Amino acid sequence: MLQSLKTYSTEKIISLLLSMTTNSSNENLVRMTYLMELIPKKDYYRERIRWIRQLIRENHPSIEFPRRILRDLHPNQRDKWISNLAVNHLLSGTNKRKAWLDREGYYPPSTVVISPTMRCNLNCYGCYAGDYDKSLELTREEIDSVLVQMKEMGVYFAVISGGEPFFKEDIFDIFAKHGDMAFLVFTHGGLIDERMVERLIEVGNVMPAFSLEGYEKETDERRGAGHFSTVMHAMDLLRGAGLSFCGSFTQTSKNTDIITDGNFIDLLVEKGCSALWLFSYVPVGRRPDLSLMPTPEQRDLMRRRTVDFRASKPMIIADFWNDGPIISGCIAGGRKYFHINANGDIEPCVFCHFAVDNIRGTSLKEALRSPLFQAIRERQGQHENLLRPCMLIDHPEIGRDFFQSPGVYATHNGAEQIFTGLSENMDGYACRYGEIADRAWEKEFCGSAARGKKLRCGNKP
Repeated sequence: MLQSLKTYSTEKIISLLLSMTTNSSNENLVRMTYLMELIPKKDYYRERIRWIRQLIRENHPSIEFPRRILRDLHPNQRDKWISNLAVNHLLSGTNKRKAWLDREGYYPPSTVVISPTMRCNLNCYGCYAGDYDKSLELTREEIDSVLVQMKEMGVYFAVISGGEPFFKEDIFDIFAKHGDMAFLVFTHGGLIDERMVERLIEVGNVMPAFSLEGYEKETDERRGAGHFSTVMHAMDLLRGAGLSFCGSFTQTSKNTDIITDGNFIDLLVEKGCSALWLFSYVPVGRRPDLSLMPTPEQRDLMRRRTVDFRASKPMIIADFWNDGPIISGCIAGGRKYFHINANGDIEPCVFCHFAVDNIRGTSLKEALRSPLFQAIRERQGQHENLLRPCMLIDHPEIGRDFFQSPGVYATHNGAEQIFTGLSENMDGYACRYGEIADRAWEKEFCGSAARGKKLRCGNKP
C-alpha cells in the first residue's frame, strides 16, 4: 500500500486524510497512518508513525484520543487539527525544520509558549506568573510577528499562556489570521461561555487546557470559591458543542493524593478531557513557598502513577518534569521550546524568569543563537540521569550559573529568589530527590548495564 501511494502530493494526502475523518474504526486509523507516513522525510517521524500504528493494532487505551477526534469533534475543529497539527506541524513541519537545520546549523524548537497578557482576575497562591506586572501585554502586531517567524522555522504549534489569555480582546483575530496553525491555550476557564464556544467552533484551531488542582475543595482553595463548578460547566459547554479540551494540574505537597488517584483521572475522562498536562510546583512567582513543592517521594509517586495511567486511561498524558526519559531531558532554551512573556522577554522556560533578549529588539533566530540559549542547550546533553533534567530543581547550581551569566536580567522583581535566598534549600531538595531518581534510573532504565557515571548530589556534570 505504502509503495503505491508514494507519488501522492502532500495536498492530495491531506485531501485523502480529511475524506477519512468520519470513520473512527481501528482499520481506518491504520490506513490513515500509512498516508501520514508518506509526508515526513526524517526517519524518526516515520518510525513514530509506525509505533502509533502498532498501538492501534494492539488497541492501546491512548488510541481513544485520535478516535475521539474522528468520532466526537465538531467537523471544523476536527479538520483543523488534522491539517494544522498532524500535517502542517508534525509531518510537513518537520521537513521545514530539517531544512532550517541544514541552513542555519541548529534544529528549531517544537513549539513556543507565548503569554500575550498578564491580566487575570484570580489571585492563586503559588502562581508561577504572579509577580509579573499585570499591565503587561503584547500587541497584536508583536504576536503576529512571532507566529510568522515560527512558521518560517517550520513550527505550526503554539502554546498560549499568561495571565488569562482570553482577557486579550483580539486573541481570536490572531487565531483566525493564523488559521494554518494549532493553538493550545492554558486557561482558568472562567471566561468560557456560549458566545466563546461559538468563536472556538468558528476558528477551529484552538484547544483549551483547564487548570485544576483536584476536586472542588482543592481547586477552590487555590483559585477561589466556586471555581471548580465554573470549570466543570465550561467543560460541559465544550463537550456539548463537540469541541476538544485538555486538563492541566500542578502537583503540590497538598494535592498529590488526589491527582495520583485513578478516580480523579476517571472524572476528567468522563467530562471529555482528551489529554492531561502535568506540572510540578516550583518556588517562583507569587510568594515562593518551599512547603508547596511535592516531596521527592511524592514526585516519584506521580512519575510512577503516570506510567500506570498511560497504560490504562483513554487519554494522552504529558508530564513536564518526569518525562525526561521520553524527550531526552530538559526542553528549555530552545531545545524544544522557550517562553515569550507579556513584556516580550525571551525566557528559556516559563519557570526561568530571566532573559538576555526581547522580541522588540531581537528576532527569534537571533535569540536561539544567543550565547545563553546555546549554553543551555549544550549543558542539557551532559546529564546522564534523564529523571533529573531540570536546571531549577534537579541541578540548581546550573540555573544559578546561567542567571549570573553576562547580559542576563531578571524579568520581574523577585525573580532572583530561587537563585539567591532559596538556593540552599533548592540544593537540599535536588540532593534528596537525586537519591530516589538515581535508584529508579538504574533499576528501570539502565538495568544491569548502567550507562556511565550517575550524577550524585553536589556533583556538577
